[in-house]
Amino acid sequence: MRNAFWWPARGRRLRLAAAACVAAMMCLLALPARAQDTGQQQPPPATQPPGDPVPAPAQPQPAQANPFMFERDAGMLTFFIKADKTADFERVMSRLHMALAGSDRPERRQMAEGWKLYKAAEPGPNNTVLYVNFISPVLKGADYTVSKILAEVFPQEVQELFVLYRDAFAGLSRAELELIEDFGAEPPPAAEEPPGAPATPSTPATPQP
Repeated sequence: MRNAFWWPARGRRLRLAAAACVAAMMCLLALPARAQDTGQQQPPPATQPPGDPVPAPAQPQPAQANPFMFERDAGMLTFFIKADKTADFERVMSRLHMALAGSDRPERRQMAEGWKLYKAAEPGPNNTVLYVNFISPVLKGADYTVSKILAEVFPQEVQELFVLYRDAFAGLSRAELELIEDFGAEPPPAAEEPPGAPATPSTPATPQP
């Protein structure tokens, strides 16, 4: 009797254990597929936070115009020179005069013909001394940069002269001038009055007694 009941019970336990193993294996096989499905539903990581604008490439800055070049009829450069450096500055300007006169470039001599340097009697801002370069007529498109002209004629001195020139400076202003009236020339003919304009009253004649 004991053996008759032991085998069926043992068979049931084996069948239950086998079913449990099969169920466990099915679960294990389903895990990769579920993980794969879950991975497909997740969005890929963003490379940039949402809403952040894409930085634009840096724009090149426009080149600054050369203050020593002019395109009008005349030009004016005002140098603000330190009061204790006027002797050094005037020494450099004297060498500039010699460089313009001694240059083998015709345009330099042409530039010198219209270039005059004046010293103001009145003091400038912060007790500076004003030197006004008046250039008329302008050689349009020519470069009036002082250091370049000195380097052409005095290459051995230009470094020393440039230091004196630079250290004397307190500021610079420029103006391009367009000729409106030349009062030394013959005046233009009087403009004709437009039709319909009121006539200029004439001086009444003196009555005769």
